[in-house]
Amino acid sequence: MEVTFWGTRGSIAKAGPTTVRYGGNTSCISVRTDAGTLLVLDCGTGIHELGQVLTSAGDPVDGHLLIGHTHWDHIQGLPFFAPLFDERNVWHVYGPRGLDTSIDHTLAGQMQYTYFPVQLLDFQADIEYHDLVEGQFQIDDITITTRYLHHPALTLGYKIEVDGATLVYATDHEPSAVADASGVLRGLDREDALHIGFARGADLLVHDAQYLEAEYPAKVGWGHSTMIEGAELAKLANVGLYVLYHHDPTQNDAAVRDKERRAKELFPQSVAAYEGLEIDVERVERGRVL
Repeated sequence: MEVTFWGTRGSIAKAGPTTVRYGGNTSCISVRTDAGTLLVLDCGTGIHELGQVLTSAGDPVDGHLLIGHTHWDHIQGLPFFAPLFDERNVWHVYGPRGLDTSIDHTLAGQMQYTYFPVQLLDFQADIEYHDLVEGQFQIDDITITTRYLHHPALTLGYKIEVDGATLVYATDHEPSAVADASGVLRGLDREDALHIGFARGADLLVHDAQYLEAEYPAKVGWGHSTMIEGAELAKLANVGLYVLYHHDPTQNDAAVRDKERRAKELFPQSVAAYEGLEIDVERVERGRVL
């Protein structure tokens, strides 16, 4: 299972000289299994470059797009994903089922003519939409387990098991335990325990690490974790490698680098996500970052 990072930023894309090292595009990673099946997790602005790479050879491109939730930083790249405009391609799009709407209707909303000149129905690929809730389903030889995350929108985390390895993708998540006035969490509640169980034993954990501790007190309830919370989760869940993800747009390269350094102090097998990072999940060794 090969994992590639195309967008690592949260909330809003942040291009410029201060984000060269870790990237300024919003959430998107791709997963290629040993059998060749392509999964794409989220379609923030990072998906544009992925689309260019996939179409550069001129061959048909089929795949599966798994959307964690429909906040703009996770879907705004969809209208710019070139493989969706090729009639030779077949794509399956998955996302959380809303209380009163389906994933295709939600995606169509951001492509109304008021906001964008191309409509959802203008995609030429053969596309099938799938509404998801908590549970488990199969794509070829891949087992995917979904779990609701703690975020101000219906948000799913994905556990992907294939090729003898496990990837857990859990971005846009805030611990459920109540924080005190300083933003420090006091203990864990039942939902936090279940979240640890969801990640337990994963070879690769890609987890929300948007805030620094000093930033968090003003952001309680916004649906994101700090670097410390992600590292503690990785330790408690005994994962192989923890990738800090969804960097805040106010954090420049130096801030993200320091965030990574401090995460390593708590959980040595930590690395901050950057655009172009490639990980062969089957080669992740416990206690060592390859």
